[in-house]
Amino acid sequence: MRKQKRLNIQRTVRKFRVTNAVKRHSNRPRLSVFRSAKHIYAQVIDDNEHKTLASASTMDKSFKAQNLYGGNVAAAEIVGKMVAERALAAGVTQVCFDRGGHKYHGRVKALADAARQNGLDIGAAGEEAPAPKAEKPAKGGKGAKK
Repeated sequence: MRKQKRLNIQRTVRKFRVTNAVKRHSNRPRLSVFRSAKHIYAQVIDDNEHKTLASASTMDKSFKAQNLYGGNVAAAEIVGKMVAERALAAGVTQVCFDRGGHKYHGRVKALADAARQNGLDIGAAGEEAPAPKAEKPAKGGKGAKK
């Protein structure tokens, strides 16, 4: 139990770090992804107005009508296509991808690629967050040892 608790805390810390970096460095709406064991959810959120512009998930009626399992890559591709279509219908063409603490592979990557292929501008493949700030140069002042 202690290991699972530690892993959940680490994922939460990663989520806040990634989400805050996306909010701080971009003025685009963000495509936020949440992944559970059985389902995947995606929302296009405008942080300036605090509104959800478009959303899609494996819990939607249109997805459930297909009688598919929601916890695999095929389901993530369908959700990516649905959220891209709904975002374009809402007038959103450019978004910033918020992976929410999850690694950029598997279902998360499949959702992003499907949204990208269906007309949503997320950025180049493999680019999910802005580059980190440059490191500070090493101190080498008067008292530095040689």
